[in-house]
Amino acid sequence: MRLIPSIRAFLLALVIVVVSAASFAQIGISVTFAPPALPVYEQPPVPGEGYIWTPGYWAYGDDDYYWVPGTWVMAPEVGFLWTPGYWGWGGESFVFYEGYWGPHVGFYGGISYGYGYFGEGYEGGRWDNGRFFYNRSVNNVNVTNIHNVYNTTVINNTTVNRVSYNGGNGGITAHPRPQEEAAAREKHIAPVAVQTQHVQVARANPELRASANHGKPPIAATPKPGAFNDRAAVPAKEAGAPYSSPANRAAVKPPANAPVAHPENNTTRSDRPASDNRPETPRPSAVQPSNRPEPSRAEPNRPEVPRPPEAQPNNRSEPAQRSQTPPPGEHSQPQRTPPPAETRPATQEPQHSQPATRTPEAKHPDEQPKHDEKPPQ
Repeated sequence: MRLIPSIRAFLLALVIVVVSAASFAQIGISVTFAPPALPVYEQPPVPGEGYIWTPGYWAYGDDDYYWVPGTWVMAPEVGFLWTPGYWGWGGESFVFYEGYWGPHVGFYGGISYGYGYFGEGYEGGRWDNGRFFYNRSVNNVNVTNIHNVYNTTVINNTTVNRVSYNGGNGGITAHPRPQEEAAAREKHIAPVAVQTQHVQVARANPELRASANHGKPPIAATPKPGAFNDRAAVPAKEAGAPYSSPANRAAVKPPANAPVAHPENNTTRSDRPASDNRPETPRPSAVQPSNRPEPSRAEPNRPEVPRPPEAQPNNRSEPAQRSQTPPPGEHSQPQRTPPPAETRPATQEPQHSQPATRTPEAKHPDEQPKHDEKPPQ
């Protein structure tokens, strides 16, 4: 029964190792065109013991490559070395593999960054009894301040070039060795906080963009992370190769805006109000016929509107007023037709509405004598 907890602990440790190794193989960004060549620059002197050189590289952001100056960084743990990041061709675009700290240097694309990083491993120094010793043949070391040094000549059997990426057209054709694959499965530490801040400062500097410096950055290396204005900071001597930023660099980001824009416009046009649909001619034409029948439908509803009370003075409750003053209404017109009635036969007159109109007229003479007879009463 004790074997089960031990097996679980072993599997948990294995998963942690695999996840830690895979997490540092994640890509930061992908770009469709290659980064510039590595510039030529000198290394600032080592600021103190325990600092390890991290070479400069081209990063990408805001539709442009920008140079991250090389710098000396204090190792996060005793015995740890730095594996630089690198650009590699992924089949459709260039992807960047982040660097990391570990007990051994892993695969960094075969890129020759210089100063101990010549494509395989690290020849700039080694750890011995908890202290880091610097190889003076490849590092700028002031022996008056730092005494833990040694001299070992490094023979580079590969052709020295300034190519900054692996694979693709014109890239380095290097593959990880077995020991480098084993180093990728070891315990790793991500770039420390000062390295992350160093990258952010470089990205915010417009002079470090490849479109501005054309592959020759004005700040190529610094003595410590973020020390861009330090006197020991050095500029690039020359560009590694002629470089001009592509005209279509803005299209490097995933082209999600182009395909997505069409369905978005189609859906939003159906959901937006008519003010957004004015350019569509068929919709206003459909609205006009719908508006024309509306007045005809509103006519039977007119009596519901408070207009009938306005027509109350035209009620028949006051027949005497209509007879005294000739109103322009429809019923008053037959009252003015007696002249033509003389020419018409007498038989037709009783058929028309004249007797109805004469009845109120006959009432007038009857009403007048009634007023005269009232006084004798």
